[in-house]
Amino acid sequence: MSKSALITGITGQDGSYLTEFLLSQGYEVHGLIRRASTFNTSRIDHLFVDLHEPGARLFLYHGDLSDGTQVSNLIYNIKPDEIYHLGAQSHVRVSFDMPEYTGNITALGTTRLLEAIRKAGMKCKFYQASSSEMFGNTPPPQNEDTPFCPRSPYASAKVYAYWMTINYREGYGLFACNGILFNHESPRRGETFVTRKVTRAIAHILAGKQQYLYLGNLKAKRDWGYAPEYVEAMWLMLQQEKSDDFVTGTGEAHSVKEFVEESFAYAGLDWEKYVRIDPRYFRPTETEVLIADASKVRRRLGWEPKVTFKELVRIMVDADMEALGLEPLGEGRAALARHGLNMLDRALINPTGGMEG
Repeated sequence: MSKSALITGITGQDGSYLTEFLLSQGYEVHGLIRRASTFNTSRIDHLFVDLHEPGARLFLYHGDLSDGTQVSNLIYNIKPDEIYHLGAQSHVRVSFDMPEYTGNITALGTTRLLEAIRKAGMKCKFYQASSSEMFGNTPPPQNEDTPFCPRSPYASAKVYAYWMTINYREGYGLFACNGILFNHESPRRGETFVTRKVTRAIAHILAGKQQYLYLGNLKAKRDWGYAPEYVEAMWLMLQQEKSDDFVTGTGEAHSVKEFVEESFAYAGLDWEKYVRIDPRYFRPTETEVLIADASKVRRRLGWEPKVTFKELVRIMVDADMEALGLEPLGEGRAALARHGLNMLDRALINPTGGMEG
């Protein structure tokens, strides 16, 4: 019999790619989505088959991570073999404006899931989407033994969820993994996240629809990878005999300014003519440099990133150009072809709504 998986945050970037991957592995996939007055499933619409059709393997349920009873009932009824907990209030800057909500969803939402598994007495495997933001300003590179120093309500909530995952693993014998993933991007990244904000702005500037791009701190450095590769690492963590925690990243960092320069240069634009700094986008407390020491995940799981920083930039710029009906420059498509990957359908490039995964 095929395995079944439950994904929270299935409508987000990671959730959509993970759904694709699991379906390709023969899984039956169940996803938790928030109720909204508008459709918020655009990232996974291409995967959905009507439930009345034979062979349907993707099932969606309305729910919220703040509702412990509903979450518990869902887990009990589905009885999944694996749970991938990707749902969160995941925007770092927004977490300063909504600290209580961020704690309730990002921190306590994890506890509700773990407690539901414990009470149900199930043997399902649990993946917690931890974050490199938990490291804050600890000196890079950061690995599984690096102390945490969270610098935002989001990071603080993720630290809470991280330790609750370990507590349930050690206290109740749950198979529970923390995947400490460093920044991973794609054309499906939400439009308010800095990488997508940049590449989307370039397309709009080229189309004559936008004059300036407003950004915050250009000095912050991040370890940026390609999201579809990272969801495979999530899956690999749950295929082990024993649960553990894994840092996942490329091992190299680039500043926001470098991402801007590389993106604009690829499009043949001078970034300094279009980029403006807006103090409103600065965080009250900043995390300056995050670089993954992913030696453990490489050694234990055999996972290696393929898409380079420059290739990632080109993939995203090309996708946003195509989304506006512009002719893509082509190097992004070529990069994907080199790695045996497919260019995203235009319909998937510009999603609306949905909680980030």
